[in-house]
Amino acid sequence: MIGYATLGVSDLQRAAAFYDAVLGELDATRCRDQPNLIGWRFPSGGSELYILNPYNGEVAHPGNGPMLALLAANPSTVRAVYMKAIALGATDEGGPGPRDYSPNFYAAYFRDLDGNKFNVFCLS
Repeated sequence: MIGYATLGVSDLQRAAAFYDAVLGELDATRCRDQPNLIGWRFPSGGSELYILNPYNGEVAHPGNGPMLALLAANPSTVRAVYMKAIALGATDEGGPGPRDYSPNFYAAYFRDLDGNKFNVFCLS
C-alpha cells in the first residue's frame, strides 16, 4: 500500500484551496500545513497526499503517464469528486461512468490546476 504521494504545484495556496474542496468529498482532512508543504490524510488506511513547491526551485510540471487514483466509496462519490474538481477549474479527462478495465469498475478522470492527472474510482 502506498503511504503517501507528493505533487509539485505552481501556486501552493491556490492548489490548497482546490484540494481542500476536492479531497473533502472523500473525507480527507489536512494533516500538515507548512509554508512550502500541505498534506491531507484519507480516512481509509491513513494514506496521505501532499502538495509542495518543488524543493529544487524549478517549475512544477506533470509527467506524461503518471496518474494518482483516489478510491471512493461508491459511484455517487465518484461523481461528486469529479464534479467538484471540474467546477473548481480541473480539466476533464473522462467523465464518470463504468469502465471495462475490470468488473464493476466505475471511474472519472481529471487534471488538477497544474495538469496532474487523477482518477477517482470505486468497485461497485
